[in-house]
Amino acid sequence: MLKNFFKENVKNYWRNINKTIFVCFLMLFILGIFFSFSSTSSLAGERLNKDYYFFFSKHLIFAISAIFLMILISFIQINLFKKIIIPIFIIALISLVLVFFLGVEVKGSKRWLNLLFFRFQPIEFMKPFFIVTIAQILSKNNQNTSNSSYFLSFLVLTTLCIILLNQPDVGQAVLLILSWSAVVFISGIKLIYILSLFGLILTSLAGLLFILPDKFSYIFKRIETFFDPTKGDRFQSNNALDAIREGGITGQGMGEGTLKDRVPEAHTDYIISVIAEEFGSIISIILICIFLYISFRIIKFALSENDKFIKISLSGLAALLIFQTFIHIGVNTSLLPTTGMTLPFLSYGGSSMIGSAILAGTILNFTRRKLFNESY
Repeated sequence: MLKNFFKENVKNYWRNINKTIFVCFLMLFILGIFFSFSSTSSLAGERLNKDYYFFFSKHLIFAISAIFLMILISFIQINLFKKIIIPIFIIALISLVLVFFLGVEVKGSKRWLNLLFFRFQPIEFMKPFFIVTIAQILSKNNQNTSNSSYFLSFLVLTTLCIILLNQPDVGQAVLLILSWSAVVFISGIKLIYILSLFGLILTSLAGLLFILPDKFSYIFKRIETFFDPTKGDRFQSNNALDAIREGGITGQGMGEGTLKDRVPEAHTDYIISVIAEEFGSIISIILICIFLYISFRIIKFALSENDKFIKISLSGLAALLIFQTFIHIGVNTSLLPTTGMTLPFLSYGGSSMIGSAILAGTILNFTRRKLFNESY
């Protein structure tokens, strides 16, 4: 009887899941495993004197665990999901605050907590739940979102930005601000309000920069160097751009790239450049198209959804995915100032994999309630 019950639930899950989005997410996870093998082997074997498969083995475990987590989250009933959003968000917020006291400092930034098996970056866990928490705040009234809801969502955003700026992690703060802006815009906020809030955010950030110049002087330096390369060192950006150029259309070949040996953390913050160098611009463009296609399917579903919470959540999650993807690509192609931003599903790291799994699982959960009138 238990076997039949389990079998029926699996059949029901597969019948209702959005198969197109599911396959795309699965494809990105698998490609991430493949690219991790290519980008970390020399790092482990030649520079750190570890087994050549040291990082790859860890990433493989992270990716498999992330796939199971994605399926588990997508399996949760929507009513239960709504009930556990706020408690999980509070747990994520507590873990983010704990970084101040128990965090591990790496290269001047304190962003990680040391767990038994890996360093965990709480903000990666926080981001998808931030979006759905804001969506829940803004969708309490199914008719019109009240000004108090917008103000509360702004307070949540401000709290997280203050925490992130103190780590410091400006890139993630900017990502949250952009994603929040997309969410409140979709919810129907008046343009004058969003412009006023943007002005308040920019004024607050500028105030912090001038009040604490020593702590945030590196931001001015990066912006200055971005606009005038003679003012500072653009070693990482220049090498990433050179790698893309050297890769050309078809690439240098698997394992033949040199960026991963020249730039620290290339397998995380510069993974798209590593991919372009070894596999060519065509593969990079295909990857970008997969991200865009996923976002297109999510937005298309959201437009047909009557539930305000689901509509706002899906729009915000799609915005989060696209903004993070294009910030990563923008940094790699020198279109944006340098900031440490991973590429979802493809960058190495347990925290990044967990964040990608939560994002993907939540999207699959919210899109399995109703399918389009087409075959999947």
